[in-house]
Parts: sequence; C-alpha cells; structure tokens
Amino acid sequence: MEIQKTVLASILSIITLFISAKLMGHRQISQLDVFDYISGITIGSIAAELATNLEEPYKPLIAMIIYLLFSVGINFATNKFPKMRKYFNGTPSIILDDGKFNRENMIKAKLDLGEFLMMCRQDGYFDISQIQTAVYEYNGKLTILPTSSCRPLIPSDIGVSPAKESYIKEIIMDGRVLTSSLERIGRDKNWLNSQLKAQGYSSASEVFLGLIDDNYNLSLYKSKIKNHKA
Repeated sequence: MEIQKTVLASILSIITLFISAKLMGHRQISQLDVFDYISGITIGSIAAELATNLEEPYKPLIAMIIYLLFSVGINFATNKFPKMRKYFNGTPSIILDDGKFNRENMIKAKLDLGEFLMMCRQDGYFDISQIQTAVYEYNGKLTILPTSSCRPLIPSDIGVSPAKESYIKEIIMDGRVLTSSLERIGRDKNWLNSQLKAQGYSSASEVFLGLIDDNYNLSLYKSKIKNHKA
C-alpha cells in the first residue's frame, strides 16, 4: 500500500510540474528572470515534498498551485502593463559606451571588471576597443554593439540583395518520415521516395536527418557509424 501511495504521489508531482512549466511558458526553461528563478526552484522543492509526503499530499499540492497562479499572474501583469516589468525584472544597464565605463551601473549590477571581460571574451571580443556599447541585461547576459569598423560585413554594405531565406523544416528524423511535415508542404511519400532515389537513397531508413525549405530543396544527411572490432 505504501509503495502504491509513493508511485501515485510521484506521478502527481510530475504531472503538476509539467503543467506548471507549460503555463509559465518557454522563459521558465530558457531565460530566467529573478521571479521566475525564485518560483522555479521553489516549485521544484515543493514537488519533491509532494512526491514523498504520503500522509497529506494535498498541502504541497495547494502550495504548488498558489505559486503557479502567482507566477502566471505576475507574467500577465507585466505583459499587460509593461511599466511594471522594471519592478519585477529590473532594467538593462549600460556598462561600457564609447570607450568609457559606467562604474555606478557596474556596482548596481554587482558586475566586477574581471567578470565583464570574461563575458566579452565569450562573445568573441578579446579587445574591448572593438566595442561601441555593452549593455548588461536584466537576465544576466551581456549584449554588445561593436564599433562600426568591427561589425560584420552585411550584403547591403556592398550593394547586394540576396534572395529571401526560407524556413527549413525537418522531414526525416532518424530514418523516420515525418508524415505531418509532408502534409504541411503538400507532398506525399511517393514524391519523397522519388527525391530520395534521385540523391542515391533507396529508402528513408538510410537517412539520419532530412531537411526541406520552402522551395522544396531537400538536404539529406546520413549518420557515420564507426566499426568496432571485437
């Protein structure tokens, strides 16, 4: 009986966490602000208690729901009233501009010079003279605007207008045809098989990854399998 309670409590905590993550959105997974970080680790801790509290599982469950509703409410309020974002998320800080450091902003952001230089190197800037402006975002990342002489060359600089890029979709993954992707582009398996044969493949099972663009250009990749000797 105790084992069954443990299994059920664990399943309930997993389902609740999954629903919470879905309702909070992708930001909870990718880029955390201060409140998302606090609510994320708290909900995780409560979920662990929910999985082990067999006598009164409703207590941690209610706590998870309250945190979830509060987090969703904060996100709704900040989206509805953008001015509130600075109170919950903070504001970006200019650290370096036109060769001058803003030490006051560095102190407020609790960012020391060594950490700033490391973040610059991570973005590929070993020489800070190549940086026009560096902004420390509220999510803890550094956004860099290079000087005009150091920014990458773009086609418009040399008077070139390249064709519009198209969205690349997966059509074969690990040897399996994604039928839904085929249907979305208005093609069927007969068309796909003819394209495979044109590129030297007898079937989709020989393809590790297949990508297609809006112009129906098919790019196929096979996996490299190492031969292991006994």
